[in-house]
Amino acid sequence: MTYQRDDLDALDATDYLEDDVDPTTGALDLADRAALRRVAGLSTELTDVTEVEYRQIRLERVVLVGVWTEGTLHDAERSLEELARLAETAGSVVVDALVQRRDRPDPATYIGSGKAQELRAVVIESGADTVIADGELAPGQLRQLEDVVKVKVVDRTWLILDIFAQHARSREGKAQVSLAQMQYLLPRLRGWGESLSRQGGGAGGSASGGVGTRGPGETKIETDRRRINKMVAKLRREIREMKTARDTQRADRKRHGVPSVAIAGYTNAGKSSLLNRVTGAGVLVEDALFATLDPTVRRARTPNGRDITVTDTVGFVRHLPHQLVEAFRSTLEEVSDADLILHVVDGSDEAPEEQLTAVREVLAEIGAQDVPEIVVINKADMADPVVLARVQRREPHSVVVSARSGAGIDELLAMIDADLPHAAVAIDVVVPYSRGDLVARAHREGELDTVEHVETGTRLIGRVNESLAHDLESATA
Repeated sequence: MTYQRDDLDALDATDYLEDDVDPTTGALDLADRAALRRVAGLSTELTDVTEVEYRQIRLERVVLVGVWTEGTLHDAERSLEELARLAETAGSVVVDALVQRRDRPDPATYIGSGKAQELRAVVIESGADTVIADGELAPGQLRQLEDVVKVKVVDRTWLILDIFAQHARSREGKAQVSLAQMQYLLPRLRGWGESLSRQGGGAGGSASGGVGTRGPGETKIETDRRRINKMVAKLRREIREMKTARDTQRADRKRHGVPSVAIAGYTNAGKSSLLNRVTGAGVLVEDALFATLDPTVRRARTPNGRDITVTDTVGFVRHLPHQLVEAFRSTLEEVSDADLILHVVDGSDEAPEEQLTAVREVLAEIGAQDVPEIVVINKADMADPVVLARVQRREPHSVVVSARSGAGIDELLAMIDADLPHAAVAIDVVVPYSRGDLVARAHREGELDTVEHVETGTRLIGRVNESLAHDLESATA
């Protein structure tokens, strides 16, 4: 939709700055309630005008706005800093960022009607064409805030969905993102008055209804809703079909007794780098949020010679949209069905504990909270030793690594070997020399204490999984 901007006077930046800022929300004094604060340093606008002159098509220029309801002002600003990174990942230029202190978001315009007018002036001053709210806005909040600021308004949820749509590569990933977008859009469809009615209906062609009329008939919003419902049903069918193939592959790995390890963690914590370091997978590594959407499964071998599968999964983030968790449930089952989770956290972040909490909330939502977990504190070469020590005190079952340099990887592999379930069936068999395939499987899938060559075959003593034990018994009967 195209809007005409009003010629309002631009607000002075000093209107939003205060010297005495209470870092807690305990008092919620009137001065803080009235302040719409600029977040310092959150602008990606070019300062060199010569670069602007050579840019033929400008990216979207966005103003970020958040509501600070709990925690400290620093927490609120960190949340907007993450929103700025999300906006940049989506291809936008952040020109300003503001945070409003309230005990709860305004049910009408998110930041309150007066502050919405001030935001409108900031939009004009900065030349922005989009406002991004740091939260999930209700349909009414989106509409009313957009009516005031006169430019497009999107919320954090739609921004993340947009990034996922840009990064999805596989057929399954694209279908999952499309489903999440449709589920988000469905309750947010809105009609634009009687001019959109598809059927007049009623006497005299009146679209307003009356005695003997059928009312305005089917409106565009109803048509859109029906079309989206059909698309949702179609996408669900496609994802179910793809889930069947994924379940078959997973069941085949389990049947052969290959332990599975899933890499989970906050977006951009270094999960793909860790997968490459452990397995040599060679998957895309990018310093960007949500660079990996499609799960990658690779084989690796522990120091004791056991074959395992390692799966790289989509990254999580604070307030990950429920629609995405639901749509990606079939993919995330790689995590909930794993024998062990490597929970990767960015050790160079100033508050890794927040990442751990956010990821565990999603793990609980997909039923993976009881899967054994190793906390892998990554980026040790860039981290503050004080922060690393703090996280290790909180997470005793953890290991500090650098996926880039390889530091700590041997210790991690030893922990994986110790934490994975061990083969349960004890064997002492002589396998005929003609069944070298079974001997090779025993080396890959089992834990062998003794291997010796005797007159009639290869004697194996150790432990294997039930499936292999049955095959060995049949071959030696």
